[in-house]
Amino acid sequence: MKAPVEWMLSYTDIKAETKEEIRELASQMTLSGSKVESVDRVGAEISNVVIGLVKEVRPHENSDHLQICQVDVGEDEAAESGRKILQIVTGAPNVRVGGYVPTALDGAVIAGGHTIRNGKLRGVESLGMMCSFEELGLNAADYPGGVEYGLIILQDIDEFKGLSEAELNGFIGKDVMQVLGAEGTVIDFEITSNRADCFSILGLAREAAVTENRLTGRGAKFNCPEPVVKEESDARVEELVNVKVEAPDLCPRYMARAVTDVKIGPSPKWMRKRLQEAGVRAINNIVDITNYVMLEYGQPMHAFDIRTIRGREITVRRAADGEKLTTLDEVERTLDSSMLVIADKEGGIAVAGVMGGLDSEIREDTPTVVFESAIFDGVTVRRGAKKIGLRTESSSRFEKGLDAVTCAKALDRAAELVELLGAGKVCKGVIDRYSRPKEPRKVKCAVDAINKFIGIHATRQEMEGILEDLGCETHFDEGYVIPPSFRDDLLQDADIAEEVARFYGYNRIESSLLSGCESMSGGLTREQKLCDRVRRTLTGLGYNEMLTFSFGSPTVFDKLQLPAGDPLRDAVVISNPLGEDFSVMRTSMVPSALESLARNHAHRVERAALFEISYVYIKTDKYPDELPEHRRLITLAGYGDPNFFDFKGDVEALLKAVRVKKYDFEPGDAAAMPYMHPGRLCRLTVDGRDAGFFGQIHPVVAAAYEIPDDTMIACLTASALFDAVIDIPQNKELPKYPAVTRDIAVVLGKEVPQGYVDRLIRQRGGSILESCTLFDCYEGLQVGPGKKSLAYALSFRAPDRTLTDEDVDKAMKKILNGVETEFGASLRV
Repeated sequence: MKAPVEWMLSYTDIKAETKEEIRELASQMTLSGSKVESVDRVGAEISNVVIGLVKEVRPHENSDHLQICQVDVGEDEAAESGRKILQIVTGAPNVRVGGYVPTALDGAVIAGGHTIRNGKLRGVESLGMMCSFEELGLNAADYPGGVEYGLIILQDIDEFKGLSEAELNGFIGKDVMQVLGAEGTVIDFEITSNRADCFSILGLAREAAVTENRLTGRGAKFNCPEPVVKEESDARVEELVNVKVEAPDLCPRYMARAVTDVKIGPSPKWMRKRLQEAGVRAINNIVDITNYVMLEYGQPMHAFDIRTIRGREITVRRAADGEKLTTLDEVERTLDSSMLVIADKEGGIAVAGVMGGLDSEIREDTPTVVFESAIFDGVTVRRGAKKIGLRTESSSRFEKGLDAVTCAKALDRAAELVELLGAGKVCKGVIDRYSRPKEPRKVKCAVDAINKFIGIHATRQEMEGILEDLGCETHFDEGYVIPPSFRDDLLQDADIAEEVARFYGYNRIESSLLSGCESMSGGLTREQKLCDRVRRTLTGLGYNEMLTFSFGSPTVFDKLQLPAGDPLRDAVVISNPLGEDFSVMRTSMVPSALESLARNHAHRVERAALFEISYVYIKTDKYPDELPEHRRLITLAGYGDPNFFDFKGDVEALLKAVRVKKYDFEPGDAAAMPYMHPGRLCRLTVDGRDAGFFGQIHPVVAAAYEIPDDTMIACLTASALFDAVIDIPQNKELPKYPAVTRDIAVVLGKEVPQGYVDRLIRQRGGSILESCTLFDCYEGLQVGPGKKSLAYALSFRAPDRTLTDEDVDKAMKKILNGVETEFGASLRV
C-alpha cells in the first residue's frame, strides 16, 4: 500500500517534513506492526533539470526535422548579458519561441537513470536537452493542457495559463519538479491480509497517530473526518433509480447516491497529485473521486452513467452460466453462476467487486451519475476475479473483507467531494439495502490476563488509552472490549493482547525466567518413535523412502480399474486446485507408489524398493461438516528381484521389528481390489483387526503404468500395527522341563490356505503347544490330484512339569480331529 506522506499526515497533527523525520516515523511504524517496505521521494532520480525560456528557434542546416534553439536557463554572472544561454538541438515538433520548457543541463539525470551530456547532433553542438513528460517520469494526464508527445510548455498547462510573463519568468532556472509540484514522499507499507482497514490512507493515518502518541510520547492525535453532504439537487435518488439485491448472502449491503447536473472535467491539482503519488492515474473528476475515496477509506466504489442503466433499475444477482460482459478494459468476459454481477433490466453492467462494464463508463457528456458503494462476499469476488483473469485494486480489497459502516461513510465522502469540486449536485436521500446489520462484537478479556499473557505490567489506564486510540470500547469492569466495526481481525483476548503489546512497545517488555509451569520436557511421541523404527527397519531391508503429494488426479481411478461407485472414487475435491492433476485428495497410496516406480523404471533403474509413511483422506459420514479422516499408511513397493514370498518376508520382518506379535495372513478379495493380482494377494490382520494388504499388482495395471509385471506393493494401516505393538518386551525364564516334539503331515485340498491350518493347530494344541513350524509342502502323484501335503514340526512343553506321552497324545488327537472336521484332511502315512 503506497501512502503519500502529506496525504496520510493531513489527518493527524504529526509534523514530519524533513527526510530524517519521515524515516523516523517509518521506523516507529514498523516497530508498531505496520511494516515499511521503502520510503521513496517522488522524482528523486530527476536531477539538474530546470525551467528554461526558448529565446530563438532556427532550422538545422543538416536536417529536415531538427531545430537549433537558444534557451535561457537563468542568471550567470560570467556572461556579458548576465544570463546563461544554451544552444540545444531538438526534434520536438511543438518547440516555439517564448515557451517555458524543462531543460536538462550537462550531467542531468532523467527518468530511467539516463544521464544527459553535452554533444553534437549532425555536426551542431547541443548543450543539454529539452524534456517531455515521459522523460521526467510524469503522466501528461496529470497536467491538463499538457501534450503527451512533445515538449512540456508551461503556459500550455491549465494551471499556468493565467500567469503573467513576470510570474513565468520567476520560474527560469528553478528545479522543474518543484515548479510542476511533482515532489513528495511516499511510504510503501507491507500490509498483512487480515488488516483490511490498513489498505486505506485513513487506516494508516490512525496507525501513525497511535504510534506517534504511544511509542514516542509526542501526543499525536488522529483527526477522523466526518463527511458533510449538502444535497443541493431538488431530485431524490429513489426517483432516478431503483435497487434490488437478489443475492443478499453475497451482498449484505448495497448503497447508492445520485448526482445531477454533472460537469465532467479535470480534477484539481491537489487531488491529481495525491492520486499520482499513490500510483493511480488521473482520468476525470468523477472517476478520480471514486479512486480517491477507495484509497482514502479503503472502500472501492463505482460510478454509473445513468443513461446506461436500462429500465433505471440496478439488480445485484448471480450471473447466468455463459453470460457475456465487456468490461472497461474492452475485453469480453464469460461469466458463470459462481460470480456476482450488477445488472440492469437487460443484462450485466459490472462484475461485482472487480470492474465495471464498458457501456457504463463515464463520458464527457454524462448528465447524471449513480455512485455505488457496497459490501460483496470476499470469497466470491476472489473466485470471480481469478476465473475471468482480472484482478484489480477493487477486487484485492473486497477479498480481504470490508466494513459495512465504512461503506456508508465512503459514499458520503464521494458526495461531499462532488460538491467540493463543483462536479454536480447531489440528490437527496440514499438507497440502502442492508440485509444483515452488523452487531457489535464483545471480546472477553481482563487487564491481569493481558499482562500475564504478554509478560508486562501495564496499568489499566495504559491499556484503555491504547485500545480507545484504536477505536475500541473498553469495558474492563464487565470483562470485555468491543472492537470497532472495521477491525474484524480482533476475535479473542489474544488479539486484544497483541494490540496492547505493539503499542506498549516490544522493546519495553523485560526478559524474565520461566516460572516452571510454562516449561515442559521435550521428546518424541510414541507414534513418532514407532515411525522412526519403521524407517530404520525398511532402510535396513534395502528400501528407500519416498515423499509424494497428498493430492492427485481423478484419472488414476480408471488406471486402477476401479468400477463406478467404488468407495475409493469418492475423493475430497480441492476447492482451488493447481490443475486437474492435483484436484482431489488421495484415497489410496497405490497410485502414488506406482507413479514413483514408473518414474524410476523410465530412468532404467533395474531394481527399485521404495516406502512411504503418509496419509490418505477418507470422507466420513459427517463430511463436509467435519474434516475427512486422515488415515496413516505404511506403504512398501518395489520391482526387480523380490518374488511374492520374499516380499511377504519383508512385511513379516517389519512386523517383528516393531514388536507386533499376533498377526495372521489371509487370502485377499481380488474383486474388491481389481488393481491387484487375484492369485497373489494377501490381507494382514493384527489381533483380529484388518491392518492392510500386500501382493502383486495386476498385469493390466502394471502395463498402464509401464512398470514390470512383478511389481509388489503393501499398504499397511499404521494405527492397527501401532496399537498392537508391545512397548516393553517381557522376558521368559529358561524352561526347566524338556520339550516333546512331534511331526505331523496332513493331506488336504490345494485350495485350503496354509495359514488357516496353522491357526487351527495352534488353537487345538492348547497351552502346552509351544511352537508350530511348517517344514514341507508337497504336491504330486503320492497325494493325488487336487491335493497337497503339509508337514509341521510341533513342540510341546509345560512350564511346571515334564509332559507325558499321554498328555501329548491327547493334544495330537484334538489337532487331527480339528483338521479333519474343518478341512477334510487326513493323516499322511
